[in-house]
Amino acid sequence: MSTIQLIKSDYSKYKKYGGNFFSIVFLTQGFWAIFQYRIANYFFRNLKLVGVRQLILFILLLWKKGIETCAGISIPCSVEIGHSFYIGHFGGIIINTNSKIGNNCNFSQGVTIGVSGIGENRGVPTIGDNVYIGANAVVSGKIYIEDNVLIGACSLVNSNAEANAIYLGVPAIKISNRGSKEYI
Repeated sequence: MSTIQLIKSDYSKYKKYGGNFFSIVFLTQGFWAIFQYRIANYFFRNLKLVGVRQLILFILLLWKKGIETCAGISIPCSVEIGHSFYIGHFGGIIINTNSKIGNNCNFSQGVTIGVSGIGENRGVPTIGDNVYIGANAVVSGKIYIEDNVLIGACSLVNSNAEANAIYLGVPAIKISNRGSKEYI
């Protein structure tokens, strides 16, 4: 998908959850963050001209820092995020620069996608499609969260999560096979 198509898919997801153009574009901090990320990611991936690349990425970094300060959402330009990404509430969202997030995912406030582990197990998560991550959840380590997973609020996921399951607790354990369908 092109950057414009990705922005449109994100906007459509926000529209699905309610709101009009004005409220989504001007009043929704999650949309600000994903919009800024899409623009920065485009230049990060496509601009190769030395000097110009550094200048534009620096300007985009300042824009990102403004959003971090205002909204508390940090999405580095090097992250890979699929289409239709939705941040339900603003504040306290941190995504590691090497993370990979699939299509049609929802994050609530306070979510951290981070690095953890030691030795060859050190790394960051890869998150599949249609994943819902509840408020204040932490997903960390060189793990894979498969498709259609729901991670409950205040959970710590530090091991692989199988598809179509619900995980809850510290550390998170599988509690159901209902998945994320009703949350996405």
